[in-house]
Amino acid sequence: MAAIYLVREYVVEFMVCIGPSMMPTFNPRGDVTLVEHVSVWTHNIQIGDVVLARSAQNPRHSVMKRVLGMEGDMVYIPSATKLGLGRTVEVPRGHVWLQGDNFANSTDSRHYGAVPYALLRGRVFLKVWPPWEAGWVERGLDLQPWQADELEKQRRQRAEEEAEQQRRQARLR
Repeated sequence: MAAIYLVREYVVEFMVCIGPSMMPTFNPRGDVTLVEHVSVWTHNIQIGDVVLARSAQNPRHSVMKRVLGMEGDMVYIPSATKLGLGRTVEVPRGHVWLQGDNFANSTDSRHYGAVPYALLRGRVFLKVWPPWEAGWVERGLDLQPWQADELEKQRRQRAEEEAEQQRRQARLR
């Protein structure tokens, strides 16, 4: 019994994802997935991974969401209305930004803010049920066009900042 507990708690476990927030990746009626825990404790979680986390609103519940930002990343949050402008937030140190794939129907970091990395429990890597949809859960982002534009701007800005920092260091030598 102890071995089963250790495997389930620290290596891999089955988990059911129920609800509309991760559509179309998962069905709202519930899909059975495999979650591995090693990536969390080795700090190998990356943007685009689907993760299992303790709910920031109710720690007795778990949520499955996609990682949209890691500490230090800038994440664009659109306005809730068509008339308003969105805002950009920086993911604090030791936190991640989680968001459901179903942008219009997900309670996620847009509502409760960045989530402490310590609340992550594992990375979802395989859908096992229903069998006709079984397969690997891809690392990727089903982004709205404005999200893709924002991420590309951030990548270019980071590359420019890194290049400038390297030029400054080269001048100091």
